[in-house]
Amino acid sequence: MSQPARLSSLPEIEAAIWRELAAAIRSRGQAQHGWRLGVLATVDGEAADARSVVLRDIDAAAHTLLMYTDARSPKAQQLVAHPQGTLVLWSAALGWQLRLRVLLSLQTSGLQVSSRWAQLKLTPAAQDYLSPLPPGTVLGTPVQVPAPERQSRGHFAVLTAQVQSTDWLELHTQGHRRARFTDAQAVWVTP
Repeated sequence: MSQPARLSSLPEIEAAIWRELAAAIRSRGQAQHGWRLGVLATVDGEAADARSVVLRDIDAAAHTLLMYTDARSPKAQQLVAHPQGTLVLWSAALGWQLRLRVLLSLQTSGLQVSSRWAQLKLTPAAQDYLSPLPPGTVLGTPVQVPAPERQSRGHFAVLTAQVQSTDWLELHTQGHRRARFTDAQAVWVTP
């Protein structure tokens, strides 16, 4: 697989990052963009805690990303106490890694939650938010839980990540490059 043409300026790179994030949201199945699934790290007391998350939507102008979660999940509890996190995304096709420093917030009610639930409730993914047991509950043996009523939102929540800074790393045969972007500046840094 050949690597895409290299971008030369920081504004081009930053614009391409947000275009690729938008492409990741739209991708599904075998053609899924590498950035659709990322790793979100939060703080659990004094230790780091990381897990995979699926990007669901972006607002490039506002520099926000949306994900879904169970409101009873450990990450939901962690971000209430420590709303800072880091989202790491890797695209082998691009040879790009992103480390996004984010400010996290959780919505469990309101129009944004209701409208997203309306789109999700008839899909298999809805089961993740309708379980009577919180994520991580210890079980003696695997159990079949009866299917709950899909009209309820269960424990569905929208997780918003406000991007504070972006650390972009390009791994390339012609040499690696790295840049950091914030609202205040864009700079090249040593890879």
